[in-house]
Amino acid sequence: MTVQGRMGRIRGQIVRFALVGVVNTATYYGFYLLFLSLSLPYVAAHVVAFLLSMTGSFFLNCHFTYRTRPTWRKFLLFPLTNAANFVITTTGVWLLVDVAGFSSRYAPLVAAAAAIPITFVVSRTIMLRPEPPSAPPAGPAEAVSCARHGEV
Repeated sequence: MTVQGRMGRIRGQIVRFALVGVVNTATYYGFYLLFLSLSLPYVAAHVVAFLLSMTGSFFLNCHFTYRTRPTWRKFLLFPLTNAANFVITTTGVWLLVDVAGFSSRYAPLVAAAAAIPITFVVSRTIMLRPEPPSAPPAGPAEAVSCARHGEV
């Protein structure tokens, strides 16, 4: 693939990643409001909505953003994208408000926008990293051969 073709593919992934982020945010907020209306305490509503939206985000990113097969390994590593986002946005908000004197009302939006490229790289690394090779299961012929040689 040419450099131009590769850059076009990555640009498309960035756009799709941002769209999934919008859907993920709306999903989270919808679930959060639903659970609040069901009288769940706000922290419990937040946690459950967050976990559900993160699960949906994983599958959307697999199928729509990166067009890759979901695996348990990717699923278990996917929360690292949220951890990266949390660290970047939290640090960004603090720097913008306490160091740069930015409004605390708008600082989270600026920090979230700044986190997108880094979160994209972490997400892309997890989703497109080759799966480690696994040993093929022993076939019937191999089992018979081992049994003949006393290796069972």
